[in-house]
Amino acid sequence: MLPSCTNNKVTPVSWRDRSNNAPYCLIVLLFSLLWASSLAAQANEPAPATPAQPAQATPASPIPATPAHPAHPPRRRPTLDDRVKALATALELSEPQQVAVKKILEQRQLETLRIRQDPYISGSERIDRFRALQDQTVERIRAVLNDDQKKKYNPLAVREIKPAPDQKSVEDWLKETTPKSPPSKQ
Repeated sequence: MLPSCTNNKVTPVSWRDRSNNAPYCLIVLLFSLLWASSLAAQANEPAPATPAQPAQATPASPIPATPAHPAHPPRRRPTLDDRVKALATALELSEPQQVAVKKILEQRQLETLRIRQDPYISGSERIDRFRALQDQTVERIRAVLNDDQKKKYNPLAVREIKPAPDQKSVEDWLKETTPKSPPSKQ
């Protein structure tokens, strides 16, 4: 039988077992102390290095500088400035073009939020509005570009790819998952 340890006294769980249970309580106490000390040691460890801190590895070091925790940090969404910078690099945009593209993307972001937050738009209508907004944004950006840049800029090329014959679209999924109302009897 295992002892019951309360108030620094050892009392047997069963009245029949009156043997000395002090060693059992001592073992339980030691394991508890070991567990508590390991928790305290983990709490005192420094936080993992942030991406802003440079790695302190030397090129001649035989051990590669890898983080202690191999899990990837959560992926950060690109900001408007990141998008403008990517477009500026890919299309070789001038400063006035970068300012114009940033303004277009800011307006698109505001319109996207408005569409998302509108409770009166159905799912399929929301998709249609997002696609129309994307088309409008592409046309507005194309108006800022010169002919060489327009040749490089085609974000809607994905839509031109034909899906596999058995592949369903978002509209098909919406039709299948949207509850159907029973036909009204007149």
